[in-house]
Amino acid sequence: MPWLGSLPFYATCLCIILPRRSVDSFHVSCERFVRKIREMFSSKQLWYGGGKMKMSPFLVLLITLLSATAALPSEALNVRGHLLKSKTFLSPPIFLRPGSVSNKWYFDIAFPRGHLALKSFNGEVVDERGVPVPLHETYLHHWVVEPYYAPKEAAAAAETQKLSKIILNRNSGVCKTTLGQYYGLGSETRHTATWVPDPYGIEVGNPEAPPEGYEEKWLLNVHAIDTRGVTDKLGCTECRCDLYNVTIDEYGRRITEDYTGGLYCCYDETRCKVKEGFADGEARKVFLRYTVTWLDWSDAVLPVKIYIFDVTDRALLEGKSEPACKVEYQVEECSSENRANNDCVHVQATKQILPRGGDIVFGVAHQHSGGIAASLHGEDGRLLCESVATYGEGQEAGNESGYIVGMSTCYPKPGSVTVRDGEVLTVVSNYSSERQHTGVMGLFYILVAEHEQQQQLLPAAAGKPGLCFSFPVSWCLPSWLSSNL
Repeated sequence: MPWLGSLPFYATCLCIILPRRSVDSFHVSCERFVRKIREMFSSKQLWYGGGKMKMSPFLVLLITLLSATAALPSEALNVRGHLLKSKTFLSPPIFLRPGSVSNKWYFDIAFPRGHLALKSFNGEVVDERGVPVPLHETYLHHWVVEPYYAPKEAAAAAETQKLSKIILNRNSGVCKTTLGQYYGLGSETRHTATWVPDPYGIEVGNPEAPPEGYEEKWLLNVHAIDTRGVTDKLGCTECRCDLYNVTIDEYGRRITEDYTGGLYCCYDETRCKVKEGFADGEARKVFLRYTVTWLDWSDAVLPVKIYIFDVTDRALLEGKSEPACKVEYQVEECSSENRANNDCVHVQATKQILPRGGDIVFGVAHQHSGGIAASLHGEDGRLLCESVATYGEGQEAGNESGYIVGMSTCYPKPGSVTVRDGEVLTVVSNYSSERQHTGVMGLFYILVAEHEQQQQLLPAAAGKPGLCFSFPVSWCLPSWLSSNL
């Protein structure tokens, strides 16, 4: 049965098409299901037992469920009559010694080409064998990915692709000058859904979008910290300046005395303090393994805009016109009085303007260790989305104790969460203040479908089949039926 090698792909497809009442909780559990399939498949637990070849009951059930999805992995599932595609890539190798930091930007990365609707982007750190690396060995501070336009004649010469020659194609705001990514996560990456719900998609690769003489490419930034053998794992992941022995930032500017930790102190090639015997530790090679899922662009897809809010932006509160997103902030240890009242929660809040309104179709926050939850509110105080942190409880990758391993996501029913043009939104980020935390973040990422575009495109999309299969022959459910799944 050579098609057994495609079981992880089929399992992913099954996650997408099964009926669900709560999309968010479904995707979190489904991602764990797919990961378990991969682990069992790689270890041959699915069909080997007692040294003899036999098929487990679990495999029998899985085959039965998955047989309805596809005959071939490349044609497993169609959404609204269009083929859903998925491909996994590896970043360039990342070399890390105990305590070392890599924070590099990789241009012209491997990425699907063409006029596409992105449906998801998931990444994790793996070693040379493809085995996931736990956060207590390599802490994934963040990864971000975004498109840019590069001169066509420089396509074959990577060294000519300098920042002065490229044009960044950033998201729609609100902090697009500092937070321009299309996707980005950190330690929570393994258990945070990124699926864009149907019929929506993030439009990329439009051949008419680049300026004349330019073409679209993609860049990736991976910030990883090797915490093997360090004296203080949490301090290293929070980039405490004293542990890195840093007084000058990567641009040669002196760091102020009141800045005790954050990105200025854990830049590329810095090193956190390690225990005796680890200073000469050998370099380890790891990668960011990322999987992109997409559809070819069509009039059946409704485009969404990406907005990222930052709780550190005080511009509107201070009467300034331009956003001033600092990205990170510091949480001080709670007072003895608050501790006595069991009230060691630090609350940071701000207000930012959403340039263009519409329907919020997805939302998720990004926080660091110590984070509890973050929320986004409308101008009248209504809750638009709340994203809650999940902490690990073990040692294995994806369940590391003391680390945020997932953030809950919001998938509002279409049309149920609406924001208007220019609405002032409030971002709230809650952290535990049982101890000091440096370099923390309170970002909120949402996808908005603008009403005008929906009205223009919905009539064309309405006639498209809602959900299609290719086994045993190509067939589709009518849109009126699939919309109720």
